[in-house]
Amino acid sequence: MKESEDGTEKLIDRLVEEINTEDMTIQDLEQQIRRHKIRFWQRVGAGVAVTLALAIGIYLLIALQTYSKARVLKTYSDGEIANSSYAYFNGGILKYSRDGAAYLNQQGEEKWNQSYQISNPVVEQNKKAAVIADKGGNDIWVVEKDGVKGEIHTTMPIEKVAVSQQGIVGAILRDDMAAKILCYDMEGNVLVEMKTSPANTGYPMDLSISENGETVQVLYLTTQEGKIASEIVYYNFGKNGNEKKEYVVSREHYENVVMAEGAFLDRTNSVGIHDKGFVIYRGESQPKEVEKVSIKKKIKSAFFNDRYIGLILQNEKKGGCELRLYNTAGKKVLSKNFKGEYSQVQIHDSQVILYEGKKCCIFSKSGVKKFEGELSSSIQEMFPISGVNKYIVINTDGIQEVRLVK
Repeated sequence: MKESEDGTEKLIDRLVEEINTEDMTIQDLEQQIRRHKIRFWQRVGAGVAVTLALAIGIYLLIALQTYSKARVLKTYSDGEIANSSYAYFNGGILKYSRDGAAYLNQQGEEKWNQSYQISNPVVEQNKKAAVIADKGGNDIWVVEKDGVKGEIHTTMPIEKVAVSQQGIVGAILRDDMAAKILCYDMEGNVLVEMKTSPANTGYPMDLSISENGETVQVLYLTTQEGKIASEIVYYNFGKNGNEKKEYVVSREHYENVVMAEGAFLDRTNSVGIHDKGFVIYRGESQPKEVEKVSIKKKIKSAFFNDRYIGLILQNEKKGGCELRLYNTAGKKVLSKNFKGEYSQVQIHDSQVILYEGKKCCIFSKSGVKKFEGELSSSIQEMFPISGVNKYIVINTDGIQEVRLVK
């Protein structure tokens, strides 16, 4: 009995010792795991930092360079380049001529086409809808990405057109005696008709329509006591304008300026450009003036998108021109001088593309000159696509996908 008790005690002592030894091993293992985790995350952090620094370096290397050549990656044939005009529209290409229009994807594949006969086709568009109008004629075609939505026939010659995202069309019509402002739905039904006269309203110079199609901006040129003046008038044909006289919800007078170009930039912001600067309005149903910007240089041309108001200004003393961008609050965000004359200027996202014949110059919003050089053929249209320094160029060689290179 005693021997059995001694054996039991020895067994218990051995088990206790093993347990104590095992506890020490677990503690050591936990410490090793913690140290391993620390070293692992240190290595991960260092790797991420190196990768991020490398990515930033590559981005800056690409973004801050000025390229001088465009390498053709692909060419998509289109047999009627010489007789057609092109415009970037809703991710693809709107092709139009005197004989008809078609919508192409970026590979030049035709998605729809429409035949017509007009003498002087002009295009106005927004993100969703576009109009092809016969300037000086009487026909307007309303189109979207998926096809033709309507045809409008006017009773007077067309001078200016605009379109909302819903396809509501505004037009300035004129003959030798008078000018009218009309709004149509896509089926050609007259929604609103307003007469103008030089003595009362002034002469309408331009018009633009809000995204929802309810508010119309019209710029008028007037004279008072032999002096030139301009007015910006906003008409609202929704519920907010029903109780207003002649639907006028806002009217401002500007002396000694010629207000010749206007636009709705987005849902709430609009702008009127005159020969001495521009005016920004804010409001969807009843726009109000919020900012005036004076420009001392001669304004050669203006362009817009939903984020920026762009101007090309003439440098009188040092020669060349200045590219200037303002945001929708009227704050100057870019001023860049450049040499050369470019008849075409466009803004796509945050890039400004200027071209004339084969010559091309591209600036980023940050002021970096991304490209300056000549392409192989005269440019008819050019816009950026996804990918590093990649663009679609339409010229006499066809529709080309190009990349900017040194």
